[in-house]
Amino acid sequence: MRFDIVTIFPAMFGPAFQQGVIGRAIERKLVELHAHDLRDHTHDRHRQVDDMPFGGGPGMVLKPEPVIEAVESIRTKNPGPVILMEPWGERLDQRLATELAAEPGLVIVCGRYEGIDDRVRAALQAREISIGDYVLTGGEIPAMVLVDAVARLIPGVVGDPGSLAQDSFADEFTGWPQFTRPAEYRGMTVPDVLLSGDHARIKQWRRQQAAQRGVPRGKELKKT
Repeated sequence: MRFDIVTIFPAMFGPAFQQGVIGRAIERKLVELHAHDLRDHTHDRHRQVDDMPFGGGPGMVLKPEPVIEAVESIRTKNPGPVILMEPWGERLDQRLATELAAEPGLVIVCGRYEGIDDRVRAALQAREISIGDYVLTGGEIPAMVLVDAVARLIPGVVGDPGSLAQDSFADEFTGWPQFTRPAEYRGMTVPDVLLSGDHARIKQWRRQQAAQRGVPRGKELKKT
């Protein structure tokens, strides 16, 4: 699967994906990752990618020409959908990541400043995606989150495909407490059921624990 990212900070992406599962997937050519400098698609000597918003207001807005022309240059190699990382977009979750993993590729545009000229969305028929209701300095980190969430679902990227089926959010459950050796540490012990070898009981215990995690840790304390 091919990921093309349009950004004013392309150097951010190399280090982020040189290690771990995604780094190995890139080495094995299961994943292609290309970060494109938006300034390469400007036509003035200052390489200006932003300008003041019509109607007034603080901050700057990314201009439509360099963004649209950057994406158009990528489309010959990547026919996948265009994604704008925007705070008001549809929320990224496991269902959406699975849907996007079925695409041949993704073209991801990283917003900055006060946003992207809305004509970009209209001209490119772009899909807007958010990773949550909070403010970041730009779309680069959200783009990394999207790439990581989608790329690990590509066949062969994760070594044991069975682990994907047990992922948090792969079903209605969000994971259960995990333990490993030693069985006792500083007086804290592993639940007996996990040491029993009874796989039916272990499965039942895990599902019960996962169901309880529908309430984030700490929230239950505030109810008292």
